[in-house]
Amino acid sequence: MIRIIESSFVTSAVSAEDSLPDDTSEVVFLGRSNVGKSSFINALANKKGLAKSSSTPGKTRLINFFDVKFLRDEDKFIARFVDLPGFGYAKVSKSMKNEWQKNLTYFLQHRKSIRLFVHLVDSRHPRQEIDKTVHEFLKNNIKNDQSMVQIFTKSDKLNQKEMSALKRDFPKSIFVSNSKKSGLNSAITKIFNLLFLDTQKDD
Repeated sequence: MIRIIESSFVTSAVSAEDSLPDDTSEVVFLGRSNVGKSSFINALANKKGLAKSSSTPGKTRLINFFDVKFLRDEDKFIARFVDLPGFGYAKVSKSMKNEWQKNLTYFLQHRKSIRLFVHLVDSRHPRQEIDKTVHEFLKNNIKNDQSMVQIFTKSDKLNQKEMSALKRDFPKSIFVSNSKKSGLNSAITKIFNLLFLDTQKDD
């Protein structure tokens, strides 16, 4: 069994220029505001309050870095989680949105230590245009030493028929519920394998 045994907040950054050095393999979490990103990171690490969620969706504007330690059997593996600002909700000026987008796009394209992109999608709204745009952006910009995985949050909000249809339409994705703690082991295992063992990329 693979699990995260240690996790800690390191620092926050406004842009790539003031981020940490590219010296540790990173997992980047990105998704629309209110998708449950901070809660998902906390659930993965089994540490309440590790990633702070704002009471106002879209308010968080910083890139947040966390050191994590995985345990598989008796072996330990070091990585870094990167929590990006949520997109598509923030009630700010258009010029500020454009500046955020420019900063985040540069970060995603030029950050050398990124090994895995985790794109979180709300299970209740699986086909929003903004998520399609992000998915295509990642596919078009992913490098040979990087992977990506799509994870659907809030799966407990769907009935059995809706969940079956979603799994049929997105067979390579993982489905989790932070509140029910379902799918978390699958998510941790997938993240670990793509980060440390596998080289293939998901579509």
